[in-house]
Amino acid sequence: MKLYNKSELMPLLEKFGFNFSKTLGQNFLIDKNILDKIIDNSNINQNTNVLEIGPGAGTLTYELCKRAKKVVAVEIDNALIPILEYNLSEFSNFTLINDDIMKNDLKKLIQENFESEKFIVAANLPYYITTPIIMNMFECGFNVESMILMIQKEVANRIYAKPGTKDYGALTVGVGFYSSPEIICQAPPHCFTPQPKVSSVVIKLNVYENQPYHVNNKEMFFKTVKSVFSQRRKTLVNSLSGSPFINCDKIKIENALNNMGLDLKIRGEKLDIDRLAELSNLLFK
Repeated sequence: MKLYNKSELMPLLEKFGFNFSKTLGQNFLIDKNILDKIIDNSNINQNTNVLEIGPGAGTLTYELCKRAKKVVAVEIDNALIPILEYNLSEFSNFTLINDDIMKNDLKKLIQENFESEKFIVAANLPYYITTPIIMNMFECGFNVESMILMIQKEVANRIYAKPGTKDYGALTVGVGFYSSPEIICQAPPHCFTPQPKVSSVVIKLNVYENQPYHVNNKEMFFKTVKSVFSQRRKTLVNSLSGSPFINCDKIKIENALNNMGLDLKIRGEKLDIDRLAELSNLLFK
């Protein structure tokens, strides 16, 4: 069954009495060109493990199962479970978990399904869970090789932003600290059913095998970043000295900036990841 064809997808959904949920941000992909680009850029082969978040009706899942060693899909919507079981019944390498990925014990799930093996993440993420899902995958010490994600264009712009621009922020730094982001393709509203009100983007996050940024204290680095961007219109000195996330006096901050050859009136949004790491290392040795 070609689930990327609306003429085949919709009768199937009707057969199971399925109704789309706005609350869950459900928009199913119905564009084969975009589906092919996701598969081609995933670099999936018979040795690849995949964790898919939000498989929907199984359009991408079906293609992943044809190529991967193992596919574990986590779906929150009970109404989609019989549809997924029906569509993926031919595959012995498919495991379906009916749960909320935000409440699931990810470490246990990954250990039970992938053990110590590497895996990639594939997901069509609604806006409200995009950032926490991405950062949880990075920060929990999982053996993630890459993530290929369908996300809202606005979020992709923030991930791919350059220092000094309005979109540059804590998400940019967080993603860039752990991975090299790559835009795969655009996905306009007509590529989905029902059509969303916003455009989407397929982005691939290539996780660094060897971390290029050295920080003395990762926790304090991210608290520094949070301090910088929670008060981004203030100077760096004022945003850091007045931050509720770190305890650092103005004199120490000014000395660090002088050491770095930076203007004391500079705003934090001007600093790239290297410079933010350097600043954090000077402040928290």
